[in-house]
Amino acid sequence: MALNLNKNLKLYYSIKEVAEMFDLNESTLRFWETEFPYLKPKTAGPSKVRQYTEKDIEQIKLIHNLVKVRGFKLAAAKKIINSNRDGANRKAEVLTRLMSVRDDLQALKKQLDGLQ
Repeated sequence: MALNLNKNLKLYYSIKEVAEMFDLNESTLRFWETEFPYLKPKTAGPSKVRQYTEKDIEQIKLIHNLVKVRGFKLAAAKKIINSNRDGANRKAEVLTRLMSVRDDLQALKKQLDGLQ
């Protein structure tokens, strides 16, 4: 059996790690958990430490895209997600790809400017 090097080996992420991924406060993530019922990270131990899975992170990515990137209010984001989750996911993926392409093009421009 071959070793899959592309597979992410980490199963759970802490609230601090997830907050850093999206440049958010931990309190924002906790608030979003109360506003979006499908965002429910696993809690472990007597102190109820949150453990986010890849699925949770995908949900946060969608919410982040709607609220922080596109500027929707929470109520509008909920409505979009509830009415057309697949469409909202696709739009978030496209936006993420476009931002990545933009960053690559900006880096390439800097390299080209350095050659002149």
